[in-house]
Amino acid sequence: MSAVIEFAGVTVRRGNTLLLDSIDWVVEEDERWVLLGPNGAGKTTLLQVAAARMHPTAGVAAVLDQILGTVQLSDVQTRVGLTSAALADGIPRNEKVSDVVVSAAYGVLGRWNEEYDNFDHERALQLLNETGAAHLADRTFGTLSEGERKRVQIARALMTDPELLLLDEPAAGLDLGGREDLVATLSGIAHHPDAPATVLVSHHVEEIPPGFTHAMMLRQGRVVAQGPLAEVVTAEALSETYAMPLLLSHADGRYAARRAPGRRAG
Repeated sequence: MSAVIEFAGVTVRRGNTLLLDSIDWVVEEDERWVLLGPNGAGKTTLLQVAAARMHPTAGVAAVLDQILGTVQLSDVQTRVGLTSAALADGIPRNEKVSDVVVSAAYGVLGRWNEEYDNFDHERALQLLNETGAAHLADRTFGTLSEGERKRVQIARALMTDPELLLLDEPAAGLDLGGREDLVATLSGIAHHPDAPATVLVSHHVEEIPPGFTHAMMLRQGRVVAQGPLAEVVTAEALSETYAMPLLLSHADGRYAARRAPGRRAG
């Protein structure tokens, strides 16, 4: 297997603020990663570098064998599928769902005068079906629930057959049912033999889909732990990451965490 992400000493500063501090990270093409950590840990910043939307201040960041800073970012971005709140905000609310997905073929938000062939339309409908959103194809994006919108965005991110899929907090704002539907969708993608390497950003271990293989925990821009999921997602590592004594349980391929009773944060 070849690496799709290779970071060595990746550091990001904004003014006097250190967002990422010397991150070393390698993601192979058959791996499914989850990035965990509290608000301000640097998860979204790390994902923005991986999406070729941001240059590191220092260090070397290679994405899909391209070293950022030596190539046009757009050359890498077209090979990466990305979902984020910022991208979702740019989708016209009156856009038909099937058009939201198919327009990814041109990298645009909102259809204009682009022409798509039957293959494009068939692929868009196939992806909507695979993400459990085929019944929404003729609806407008603005009429969807938050959970429905998340599934449509994932279908859109997969439209160009990306080599790397990056999901920035896709479960944010979902109720319990919406979260469980999304976890099932992501688990199905993770188990698919042709799925791209995937990185999921989350605050919660409950959102880790079965089929994910690796985890990284971040706190204040630094790596607390990273590696195979079963080795990294432990009560000790979670407690250090969230600066709070936590208990962790694992059953049926799913994790759950809660604060240890009767103990104060260190």
